Amino acid sequence: MANLIATVCKVIPKYFESHIKAVNCHHNYVQKERHFGAEVFVTRKGAVSAKRDELGIIPGSMGARSYIVRGLWNPENFESCSHSAGRVMSRTMAKKLFTVDDQIRATAGVECRKDKDVIDEILMAYKDIDAVMAAQKDLVEIVHTLKQVVCVKG
Repeated sequence: MANLIATVCKVIPKYFESHIKAVNCHHNYVQKERHFGAEVFVTRKGAVSAKRDELGIIPGSMGARSYIVRGLWNPENFESCSHSAGRVMSRTMAKKLFTVDDQIRATAGVECRKDKDVIDEILMAYKDIDAVMAAQKDLVEIVHTLKQVVCVKG
């Protein structure tokens, strides 16, 4: 994290620093955990762990806000929350419906690829991240709201 901040400071003329700990948050994995008095394997596909006070990241799609969250410990949900907004359409459909010009407009102000190979990741192919966050307010609390300035896609 320190190397990333030092590198970004060389490129972005606006000074900033980070005083909070790094958030290590992965998704799409299986882990052995204890729930409801039993050892079980929890598969988090499109989900992340949201144990009490655990920090996580819920990214928005290209151009949308992202969130740093703190888990609220909801045992009925296996101490999990969504990883992101999730798609409203397939990648194939997004490629049929949207153009490079749509991608350029949707990602105005965000440094990212704006070509035909990333149209399937366009903002409009995903659910509204704010609605997703509202739907899981019993699972996590929002600690920070992030405005996207750079988005790196494959």
